[in-house]
Amino acid sequence: MRIQTLVPRLLVVAAGSFLCTTAIAQNSTAISAPAPASINSNASAGPQIQPAAATQTRPRVATPAIAAQPAAVAPVISLTNRFDQSLLVAIQSHLGATYHFNRTGPDEFDCSGLVWRAFQDAGVVFERGPARSYWATFAAPPKNEEFKFGTLVFFNNLRHVGIVVDDKGFYHSARHGGVMYSPFNEYWLSRIDGFRRVPTQLPALPAAPSKTGAAKPAVAVAAVEQK
Repeated sequence: MRIQTLVPRLLVVAAGSFLCTTAIAQNSTAISAPAPASINSNASAGPQIQPAAATQTRPRVATPAIAAQPAAVAPVISLTNRFDQSLLVAIQSHLGATYHFNRTGPDEFDCSGLVWRAFQDAGVVFERGPARSYWATFAAPPKNEEFKFGTLVFFNNLRHVGIVVDDKGFYHSARHGGVMYSPFNEYWLSRIDGFRRVPTQLPALPAAPSKTGAAKPAVAVAAVEQK
């Protein structure tokens, strides 16, 4: 009787122990197993880069560069005549002065005023007047001296005058640019009226009478001058 009673009890205990062991094992597995990661359907592998906000851009329009026109530079010339050297120094001392009608310097000149001032500075005295008066006063040079330094060159129906450097260019006071050197390009060559040569030895001008008895400078004659 004892054996028959004991065996079923042992079976019950063994079954209970097995069930407890199984339950403990399942709980341990549930605790140690990592929770499944939630998958973001919008996520992608790698770092997320926020796209830049779309901006409206206009196509660039290439603006053509305007090349600056350099000022013409007078050539280096060799002058052996002392008067020519003095005249060149006188002209170049006024380079960059502005144009102003009926002015003879020192900072503003019209074209005939520059001619008069340059020769005055070099020691040659004659009456100040418009370009047309110089044309009427002085004689035409020989053909081989038309482009000799110091010769006067006239343009635009005797309304503009300059001083020749050589066959490459001349000095003058221009409306646009003031006292400057300009090359004998197509524009100027097509407008030449002729040449005159100022003699380096001129008779002294008679003194103008005045109330005080002092000599007065020659009065400029108004005239329309171009360039």
